[in-house]
Amino acid sequence: MAYYQSSPAAGRHFLQIPGPTNVPDRVLRAMDNPTMDHRGPDFGRFGAQLLEKLRTVFKTEGPVIIYPASGTGAWEAALVNTLSPGDRVLMCETGWFATLWREMAERLQLRPEFIPTDWRRGADVPAIEAALREDKAHGIKAVCVVHNETSTGCTSRIDEVRRAIDAAGHPALLLVDTISSLGSIDYRHDEWGVDVTVAGSQKGLMLPPGLSFNAVSAKALKATETAKLPRSFWDWHPMLKANETGYFPYTPATNLLYGLDAAIDMLNEEGLDSVFARHDRFAEATRRAVRHWGLEVQCEDPRHYSSSLTAVRLPEGHGANALRATILERFNMSLGNGLGPLNDRVFRIGHLGDFGPLSLIGALGGVEMGLAAAGVPHQAGGVQAAMGYLNGNA
Repeated sequence: MAYYQSSPAAGRHFLQIPGPTNVPDRVLRAMDNPTMDHRGPDFGRFGAQLLEKLRTVFKTEGPVIIYPASGTGAWEAALVNTLSPGDRVLMCETGWFATLWREMAERLQLRPEFIPTDWRRGADVPAIEAALREDKAHGIKAVCVVHNETSTGCTSRIDEVRRAIDAAGHPALLLVDTISSLGSIDYRHDEWGVDVTVAGSQKGLMLPPGLSFNAVSAKALKATETAKLPRSFWDWHPMLKANETGYFPYTPATNLLYGLDAAIDMLNEEGLDSVFARHDRFAEATRRAVRHWGLEVQCEDPRHYSSSLTAVRLPEGHGANALRATILERFNMSLGNGLGPLNDRVFRIGHLGDFGPLSLIGALGGVEMGLAAAGVPHQAGGVQAAMGYLNGNA
């Protein structure tokens, strides 16, 4: 069975969740090649070239490690390679995924200190700096921040977090989750002084789920020498040793690597700056549609607006889950659900990855028709407002 739908519908399914995203045909065709010998000479040449190309996406001169795992695996790898049981870790409660990362830290016997927010903005940079200034003994070993919080549509300013760490004169490592931002929102591992960047394949990189990544600084590699958390599968050192010749210490996800190679080519051919500008335009067009409908964007601070997705709040008395179900049944489109305390309160429109203007207009059209079909109070014409913006910002 090539594709499962409980209620078959004409036309292509609109997958407008914030990931996994639509996989381009070029990437699918790249993956649809025979699996090569992952110990043979051809793979070594392919792997070495791919690992070098991958650095451009992270904007780093350092190594990028690839795991056959979801982004959750890359979270764990970032923690276990750099930290020891009982280490204090400073985190910011920007949403559901920041909360899950904290829970992982607790299970690993770390001691996370969680700075609360209202889930309507990015990381609280002044609070991070204040906590680090108070930590005179430098007991905090890492600051962990989710760059783009997929549950809320809020993006944290990682450059400002780095400046806060430096202003406090604190030696803590900076660990950043870019799972829903890499390849969609400007990100600079080296320039922003990030020590470990966590990423996944299924969002801005336009691949199916199954690959995760750690971009690693020299400071993070130094931290592995004293880190005491158990690690085997997630250990960076066997990976880095094998990667020197383009190979992996265990069987890699070969066909996903074919797809990754094609996806990086697509990003570089468009140009990363153009990719980011495209995402910025579509995000602003979406927000204009939402405001025209008379609905509210979950993110309250314009400086923290996400270009990967928009989370939309519904009026009191109207459930987001019922709206999503109506849109799926009537118009064959999937939207993201609300997570944690935002369950049934928001729906999320993904506008990232292999995504063009007609895809956006189709998605917004499905939302507007769904609002009417579900009886959600709104002002018609949001799609027209988005079109007007796009026509003036081609």
